[in-house]
Amino acid sequence: MSGLGHGRVIGKNKTETEMNNPRPEPNPKVHTYQLPGGWTVLAGRTDADNELLSLKVAGPRDWWFHVRGVPGSHVILRAREDAEPDREILKQAAAIAAYHSKARHGGKVPVAFTRACNVSKPRGAPTGTVTIKREKILKVRPAIPSPDVS
Repeated sequence: MSGLGHGRVIGKNKTETEMNNPRPEPNPKVHTYQLPGGWTVLAGRTDADNELLSLKVAGPRDWWFHVRGVPGSHVILRAREDAEPDREILKQAAAIAAYHSKARHGGKVPVAFTRACNVSKPRGAPTGTVTIKREKILKVRPAIPSPDVS
């Protein structure tokens, strides 16, 4: 018996088929919002979803948002090839981050934001914990975009 194509065990209890197939793409559960001008915003639902969203789904040019000093969702504003977001779009994404946090019922709250390439996970940190570099701050009122009524 040759063992080829029969899923023989190699490595740490992994079959040959498992070793040759790439991992499935991460698929976190997220809230999705559309902003004016074709911008897309994604907000994580759980710590595990936040981690996948921030570290696996987000591209290096995407924008990352989180309320400062308060538990809440990691929020990603998807980058576009044809445009950079203006300040109003950044503020709307920040308002979504504030809405999906414990500061939802507060007044204006500080939201940190940076490019996703500046977000990393410290070794040994709990699920959903990240560190960021080159952050900027926007003070916004928590809000989500109203759905289009046609």
